[in-house]
Amino acid sequence: MSTILITSAKLLLASHKLHNQTVDVLVKNGVIVDVSKKIKVSEKNVQVIDVKGSFICPGFFDLNTNIGEPGFETKEDVQSGTAAAKAGGFTGIAVHPNTNPALQSRSEVSLLVNAAKGNLVDVHPVGSISKKREGKELAELYDMKLSGAIAFSDGNHSLQQAGLMGRALLYAKGFDGLIISFAQDESIASGNQMNEGVMSTYLGMKGIPNLAESLMISRDLYLAEYNEAPIHFTTISTSESVDLIKKAKAKGLKVTCDVAAHYLVLSDDDLEGFDSDYKVSPPLRTKKDVKALLKGLREGVIDAVVSQHTPHEIEFKNVEFHIAKPGITGLQTVLPMLLKAGLTEEQIVDHLSVKPREIVGLPVPSFAVGERANFTVFNSHQKWNLDDKTNKSKCKNNPFYGQELTGKTILVYNNNQLTINE
Repeated sequence: MSTILITSAKLLLASHKLHNQTVDVLVKNGVIVDVSKKIKVSEKNVQVIDVKGSFICPGFFDLNTNIGEPGFETKEDVQSGTAAAKAGGFTGIAVHPNTNPALQSRSEVSLLVNAAKGNLVDVHPVGSISKKREGKELAELYDMKLSGAIAFSDGNHSLQQAGLMGRALLYAKGFDGLIISFAQDESIASGNQMNEGVMSTYLGMKGIPNLAESLMISRDLYLAEYNEAPIHFTTISTSESVDLIKKAKAKGLKVTCDVAAHYLVLSDDDLEGFDSDYKVSPPLRTKKDVKALLKGLREGVIDAVVSQHTPHEIEFKNVEFHIAKPGITGLQTVLPMLLKAGLTEEQIVDHLSVKPREIVGLPVPSFAVGERANFTVFNSHQKWNLDDKTNKSKCKNNPFYGQELTGKTILVYNNNQLTINE
């Protein structure tokens, strides 16, 4: 159907004149034709979709998605990963280089770009900072930028060498590249299993202290300031990190950060049952940290929310906790988790649709007439179950699997393609 009319949706986009008002949206051949309080169409063959009680906003954009392609397609490939993204309301994802081989040159970046062509979901590669993500030698950053990489990160490997991180910041600054830091000092984290605190002592497991993260954030802030370069921190998890970034922003540093949705609703208390689906990296922290992260979001210290979608086959999760791989399949549960955390619909749109694109320099869909249509419709009260029927990922490693959730994506539209989530 080339012409689609979305009716009775509440528009959420602060920059739009009809923000927070109920509107109809008319789309023809992938382009916004009209956004008004009431639209009447005389032509035939118009697909009318009534979404009364739901919200329409620019399509969600995820800054931290892991897809196995290339190399780990049994975990996730482009098709299954983008299917999960669509089900979660995402019309764009930034794919991190936790692949084999890593996204470390124009070859791997081009492969991913080509594999995603023609998809409803825009797939943007994040190239690795170092070759093989080993933290020893800079990868071909500029070549990857020319091939489609929107930023650079070593994925779930934290860059331990300060000199290399400094050179990466300085080099990337020269061509408006963005370095994404996953902050964890491995000499302090030391391969331990969970957050260091009362619960780790109770369970008898070695813990990772908050210091492992805040020490690395402090280092990278100094390096960014010294090189006058922008930096983005992904999946911060501690109250100390929020304080450090807040002070850096007050000083005028070009720093942004994000938090994964599960850190806003889960804490290390949830590990009491040794359920490996709660094992993530960085580890779930204390309720005090959760409170600080939520405050950081509301105050604008934390810019965006990510899924940190990290699928694993059952043989990597249905094992003893200490040998299980960290990560959850987060794309489909971000919206329910943010609603559970108490965020308003406007805050959700700001942190999922607007700020993520601004961080990586992508245009935010504006619902302007003549603009390519890119939007998500979601209902914040509709209930659904994450189960074998609704799960679109190849994997099931999510602590909310089998549970009833509140908050559902009704449909997504992008690249002249429509997906309605049943």
